Amino acid sequence: MAKSDVKVLGSWPSPYSMRARIALNIKSVNYEYVDERLWEGKSEFLLKSNPVHKKIPVLIHGDKPICESLIIVQYIDETWSSGPSILPSDPYERAIARFWAAYLDEKWFPSIKSIGIAQEEDARKAAIAQVEEGLVLLEEAFGKCGKGKPFFGGDQIGYLDIAFGCFLGWLRATEKMSGIKLLSESKTPALLNWAGRFCSDATVKDVMPDTDKLAAFGKMVIAKVRGAGAEIHG
Repeated sequence: MAKSDVKVLGSWPSPYSMRARIALNIKSVNYEYVDERLWEGKSEFLLKSNPVHKKIPVLIHGDKPICESLIIVQYIDETWSSGPSILPSDPYERAIARFWAAYLDEKWFPSIKSIGIAQEEDARKAAIAQVEEGLVLLEEAFGKCGKGKPFFGGDQIGYLDIAFGCFLGWLRATEKMSGIKLLSESKTPALLNWAGRFCSDATVKDVMPDTDKLAAFGKMVIAKVRGAGAEIHG
């Protein structure tokens, strides 16, 4: 398939964009990456490709757009079925992987974002506690899903690895910005080792954003959010 037949509309700071790119890398699919500078405005191409949510990522396969990062990963797994499987073959294991992926998106990652934007110390401490509690739960889930193997998906990166691993850049950036350690040898040793393996994997390392660059971007976003809050309440 020609490279231009597969496109990913994404944005370099977006963890969700990484999901589509890692899945395509796992399947050895050539694709064109189109980086959207969302802070400068949304392109007509993006608005046309995702008129409902108007957000990235969008996978364009031929002339067909597919939206929402986890749906995109599942589509890639089913479409390029000759490559390594991403979702577990066992229905129960597949359901568990989807459960934890939903937990990460709906509860855990929002807590990570709350650490940065919290203006009161109590709110910041509560957000840190939620993140740490989630990591302990995910440490336990890793033991059950991975069954002693390197990844949640077993011997290679799978669905839950992608769903969780895409947030590691922002986890590290949050640690850097806040001067805290969230993944630690004492509380989450298995996840700490997993994170190192994930980030150094050939399918991931070229799409994982630099921590310093993310932290600088994060500080800019936080300043804008707090500025907007001050305007609203001022």
